[in-house]
Amino acid sequence: MSVFTSPKTYAALGVFHAVDAVACGVQVAPIKKVLDDVGLPENVRPVLPAVKAAAAVGLLSVTRFPALARVTTAMLTVYFVLALGAHIRVRDKAVNALPAAVFLATFAVMTAKGPDRS
Repeated sequence: MSVFTSPKTYAALGVFHAVDAVACGVQVAPIKKVLDDVGLPENVRPVLPAVKAAAAVGLLSVTRFPALARVTTAMLTVYFVLALGAHIRVRDKAVNALPAAVFLATFAVMTAKGPDRS
C-alpha cells in the first residue's frame, strides 16, 4: 500500500474538496482573489462549488466504488491541468501556481495507480 493508493488519502482529499466547495460557494477573499488573478469569468464561478462537491463525493466513494474514485482522480487531473494552464497563461508567480501543480501531480499518480482494493 502506498500513500497514493490508500483509501485514507482518498478520504482526506475528499474532505478537503468538500470544504473547498463550500469556500468557493461563499467566495472567501483568498479564493476570490485567485479567481480574479487568473481571469476566471464571473459567470463560470458558480459551477466551481458543484464540480468540487462532485469531486468530494467521487473521492469519498473509494471503499464502495473504487472505479468511480479512479474516474474522479482522472477528472481532477484534467481540472488541475486547466488550473495550472490558467496560472501560466496570466504569467502568475510560481508560488501561486504551486498548489495546482502539486494537485496535478498527485491526482495523475493516483489515477495511474488506482485505489487499493481492501
